[in-house]
Amino acid sequence: MIVELISTGTEILLGQILNKNAQYLAQRLNALGFSVLFQSTVGDNRERMTQVVNTALGRAGLVITTGGLGPTQGDITKEVCASVLGLPLVLDSHSVERIEAFFARRSLSMPQSNLRQAMMPQGAFVLDNERGTAPGVIMEHMGKIIIDLPGPPHEMEWMFENGVVPYLKNRFGEQGAILSKVLRTFGIGESALEEKIMDLIRRQTNPTLALLARDGEIHVRITAKASSDVQAKELIAGLESQIRSRINEFIYGCDDENLEVVVGNLLTETNQTLSLAESCTGGLVTSRLTDIPGSSGYIVGSVVAYSNEVKQGFLDIPDSVLRDFGAVSPETALYMAKQIRSKFASHIGIGITGIAGPGGGTEQKPVGLVYIAVDGSKGPIVHRNIFTGSRMNIKQRTSHAALDHLRRYVL
Repeated sequence: MIVELISTGTEILLGQILNKNAQYLAQRLNALGFSVLFQSTVGDNRERMTQVVNTALGRAGLVITTGGLGPTQGDITKEVCASVLGLPLVLDSHSVERIEAFFARRSLSMPQSNLRQAMMPQGAFVLDNERGTAPGVIMEHMGKIIIDLPGPPHEMEWMFENGVVPYLKNRFGEQGAILSKVLRTFGIGESALEEKIMDLIRRQTNPTLALLARDGEIHVRITAKASSDVQAKELIAGLESQIRSRINEFIYGCDDENLEVVVGNLLTETNQTLSLAESCTGGLVTSRLTDIPGSSGYIVGSVVAYSNEVKQGFLDIPDSVLRDFGAVSPETALYMAKQIRSKFASHIGIGITGIAGPGGGTEQKPVGLVYIAVDGSKGPIVHRNIFTGSRMNIKQRTSHAALDHLRRYVL
């Protein structure tokens, strides 16, 4: 069945809140086998909301709205949906009792405006709300279904799981499974990656393929629809094998596995420890690594060697190196990696030095120039990188690159 999600609320259009409801519902509905093919957002305007609901009913069999079920005059979603379906609103005594009980439990008097929340489309199925005062509602009319859910995420999620999911399973039975797997890559651009798997993209049917640019990474999403999870996973595995044969050197993880998790697992599996000397990243790489529980098992220590005084005084980098080659140079990065490894007696040392900007660059050493050195049992390696963007962009991209260089070194 085709599903459209409608998020209501002018605050979403103004960018004042993040629309987490649509993300949650799309993930859960796809997992249940329902095809979410459309998403719309509309403000608290009766005319425009009517247009959006009518459009949705013209292309989807199931329409799910979130928001606009409160007690104020601006909460109009239920009224609009009932009007579109030609259903009159009537007072639902069960909802009145629950709303009154909600206030009584808190020793509060109920404003009369809350009775608006108990007005329900005639013949509709009411969804109780255990987290707030706004009941949800399911309307069936001429082969179409509209489900109105409250906007607060904790209310919406509870109502969906405890009311909507049982309804959908009882009404439609098992819908099969829609599963996705994301292959996370680093070190290759989107267009270059696409060229390597272009034939697979052009002849895709089921599973489908999509490339997604995400914070310096390119993700390859494989989505399959089948009668069961097992069959969907088999379809995904077949296509994944073909993709890996083309780009496996760039794939570092799957789904929620980020670089710091993958690196941490590799260091744990190989029983290796790590120390870091960071300059332009200001400890960002260390921060990302230590965000992972259990990182104390492989992180020995770190130092932010931002000034030349620290590079000389703590890391013992010779004055001649800094004078002849500069703080931002492959020679300095290598010294940083070697010295931090030696001082902290770790298996691997990393040294990072660069120019994050916006100032400080020259024609020979522009903003975005970063050297990342890795020293360990395989010997020292230094990588030259040129990153673009803001200061924060350059720091973030440097941290990505450092983690990937480390990953490749440990492999």
